[in-house]
Amino acid sequence: MHAHDTMFCMEADPAGNLRRAHRPRPIAGPGEVLIQVAAAGVNRADLVQRQGGYPPPPGASDLLGLEVSGHIAALGAGVTQWQIGDAVCALLPGGGYAEYCVAAAGSCLPVPRGVSLVEAAALPEAAFTAWTMLWQLGRLAEGESLLIHGGASGVGTLAIQMAVALGHTVYATAGSPEKCALCVELGVAAAIDYRREDFVARIRELTGGRGVDVVLDMVGGDYVARDLNAMAVRGRLVLIAFQQGRMGAIDIARVMTKRLSILGATLRARSDEVKGEIAVELRERIWPLVEEGRVRPVVDSVYALGEAEGAHERLAAGVVSGKVLLRVGGA
Repeated sequence: MHAHDTMFCMEADPAGNLRRAHRPRPIAGPGEVLIQVAAAGVNRADLVQRQGGYPPPPGASDLLGLEVSGHIAALGAGVTQWQIGDAVCALLPGGGYAEYCVAAAGSCLPVPRGVSLVEAAALPEAAFTAWTMLWQLGRLAEGESLLIHGGASGVGTLAIQMAVALGHTVYATAGSPEKCALCVELGVAAAIDYRREDFVARIRELTGGRGVDVVLDMVGGDYVARDLNAMAVRGRLVLIAFQQGRMGAIDIARVMTKRLSILGATLRARSDEVKGEIAVELRERIWPLVEEGRVRPVVDSVYALGEAEGAHERLAAGVVSGKVLLRVGGA
């Protein structure tokens, strides 16, 4: 095997330690593109996968990394919408912590004008997640209000801006005065420091007792019961993670009397076709807002790919505002 056929990557060993490795460069199959990676986004899912808790879907790379930015280096059979050299960012089922990765052609989006190639790696996971969970699953409609838990997170910072730009009243919870200040800067009507305040009482006060129409919850655990108390009649609770635990008790009578919906989904296991449909909607509805500067990736920090361990430690420490990125190669 020649040197140019191999690539540098970071892999997790069976014990969950990240280690440097060289592997064969992947080959784009039908409907796929090969991306020369400029940067990869770091997500909580990567931390969970390292511990053996979030295996990649069948056929996906075992390498960590659910989103990248870079240039298209090769086209698989049947790909017509991209050309070699195009600057893209992409949602992946895995494989991002490497110099090259493959992505479904439909899961790629152009790097928006005004966003650097490296920064663009902060967009896919958060944008796809926010759009599918809030607008498709949560049916967030014109004039409705929204509560986002973890407003300073990667998903939170982008979801706040998307909803504000589309005209919604947004509230957020975050775990420090600094994180709350960031949420305010991004356009929330109020940021609630959950370590100092009861978010249910604050939401009821802020909404005149009505509650919010949609809640985006990545905390789980005992937040779920509290979310129901912060919701308006016919409200929708959208569950996207369970950092505080997968079990939560609910007041069934409250769900019935308020006609509430409790919804949940994962993104990673969805088909390429579904992801391609989400990408089309993002390109139409959200990418123009990014190019206008009304929605921007919030980057917490950038590490070299070989320093992925440090990036994971920072994310695990709970001090991150926005996205942690890994810069790859000469980017």
